[in-house]
This record gives sequence, structure tokens and C-alpha cells, in this order.
Amino acid sequence: MMKVGFIVNPIAGMGGRVGLKGTDGVLEEALKRGANSVAPEKAEIFLRALKKEFEFYTCSSPMGENIFKKLKKNAKVVYHPSKITTAEDTKKASEKLAEVVDLIIFVGGDGTACDIFDAINGRVPIIGIPAGVKMYSAVFAFTPLDAVEIVEKFEKGKVEEREVMDIDEEAFRRGEFRIKLKGYVLTPVHEKIQVGKEILQGNGKEEIASWVVENMDQETVYIIGGGSTTFKIKEAIGIDGSFLGIDVVKENKLLCKDAGEREIKKFLDKKNKTKIIVTPLGGHGFIFGRGNQPISPEIIRMVGRENIIVVSTKSKLNKLKNLKVDTGAKKVDEMLKGYIEVITGYKEKRIMKVE
Repeated sequence: MMKVGFIVNPIAGMGGRVGLKGTDGVLEEALKRGANSVAPEKAEIFLRALKKEFEFYTCSSPMGENIFKKLKKNAKVVYHPSKITTAEDTKKASEKLAEVVDLIIFVGGDGTACDIFDAINGRVPIIGIPAGVKMYSAVFAFTPLDAVEIVEKFEKGKVEEREVMDIDEEAFRRGEFRIKLKGYVLTPVHEKIQVGKEILQGNGKEEIASWVVENMDQETVYIIGGGSTTFKIKEAIGIDGSFLGIDVVKENKLLCKDAGEREIKKFLDKKNKTKIIVTPLGGHGFIFGRGNQPISPEIIRMVGRENIIVVSTKSKLNKLKNLKVDTGAKKVDEMLKGYIEVITGYKEKRIMKVE
């Protein structure tokens, strides 16, 4: 029976919905803003869906053991973290697991991937279940359920080297990209593991922005997501918007910059018609669930699918088979699936399938 290590970073992704663009170094502020842990839910989805038997090794309390106990599944505890978990706990746990397992599964983001990279020195392959705010490393399954398929089909020896990317999170919060290659780790060979994401892309963004702004209703509140294409829209409106964050706009005025879920909800009422503008982030077509975490499942449900505007360059769409969602709420994901119009230029649209 294959031996599998399982690490949950309990604070991964907590900064996302409260507009912090990450949790590294700002956990206290995230908690003040009402952030909730998202990683345990992703871990539970994965473990519930597993059909094949594995010999699991994990960490005590919130780094894994709690979820196994909740689901009445067996796992051997090899590491006991501190009361408030840190990057050092991830590193020490990874070192312990690498001594005994064939594969390490972790639930977190790029920061977690970097910590594991530092600890295991390429000794065992890894696979990430996406739960962070930043996921630019080429080690993540698209979704927790895709991770199930990858792990159940994994055969020892069928691995490849993939990039782990190191993001400067302080610069990231300021709207600046400072990204560098941390190094390479082994991952299973599988089509449902993301490749390294493209950071910036040109061509056609000004035309998209012109058409969107020209058709904006002055009585409507617009929740505009992060990304280089949506940033062009913010520039065309004439606001000092955030490159990576969520901005709320009405009548060409910035109502809230870098909004978290709580701030966005303040603008959702019967008096205000509301629309969401998003673009596929990274190289795999996610319009929700990657980088746009403040636009929560509840907000999407309140605004409605018919009031979602998707924009993308043609060059990006040409590389995508479909668009994807991973909101963390199954009913909302199902609501979003199907065909949707994507604005690709001035008076230009393309139909894409959301899966």
C-alpha cells in the first residue's frame, strides 16, 4: 500500500477574502478582518472523495489530524506543530514525512510549496491542493477532486520536475509582481496539474477596456476583479484601482479599493444593481477561486450569473479549452457552469464553456 504524507496549512488562503492578497506575515490582521480558515474544507473535500486505500501519515491538530478524526479515517501522526502554526512547522513536518512516505500531499498555496521545497530537497514527489491566495507554482491540481484522480492514478517512478515560484508578498499587496523561480520539485505526471502561470500578457486589453467602459451603466455598482486585463478597465474608468485586488466602482468613482468580502457586501442591496467583472487568472482559465477570493460564493449567488461579465484577450483564450471555477461551494460552481460570453475586444465576443 502506498504511503502518503498529508499536510494542511491551516492559515493558507485566510487573507484572500478579506482583501490582503495572502496571509504570510499578516495573520493577525486577517483575523481582525474576520478571516476564516479555508484549507480544512479543501482537505475534507479531498479525503471524502478518495476511494482507494492509502497508508496516511500526517501532523497533529489543525495540520491534518483533526480532519482525519472528523471523517473517521486512519492516519499516523509524525509531527506535532506549535499552537499557532508557522512556516517552520511546515518545514519540520515535511522533513519527517519525507523520511517515510512515497508522496506528500499538501493543502495551501505558493508559500506552503516553498516551505516544503526548502525541507525535502527533492526526496519525494509532492502535489498541492489549492487553498492559498497565490498559486503560481506548477505543483497544484486544478481542484481538490482533480487531486483525488491524480493521487489514485499515481504510480511510483512516473514523475517529472516542476517549478516552485517564490512571490514577494509585501510587494504583491502593493500591486507589484516580484516573482522568482525558487527551484524544482518532483510531481506526478498528470494533465490536471497546472503548469507555471504567465504573469502578464498584452494585446487587445485597451480595446476590451474601451468597450466595457463605453457600456457601463452609471446606476450600476461594478465589482471589478484583479488581473492585467481588468486593470486596463480600471485605468480606462480613470480610477486609482488595484492591479491585483478587488475594486468597487459606481458612476466612474472608486467606492472601495482592495475590497474584502465584508466591504463588498456593504454595496449589495436592493437599491443597487450590481455586476461583477472578472478575467481568467493564470494559464488555466479560472474566473473564480484563484486570486478573486473576496468575491465569495455568497456574493456570486447574490449578484447572479446573468450579471457576471468575463473579459479576456484572444491570445489567452486560444490557449484554453474552457473556463474553470472553484469557489469552494458546490452549488455555486454548478450554477456557474455552462456557456458564457467573453468580451475579447471592441464589440468582439467569444462563447466559452465554464466547467
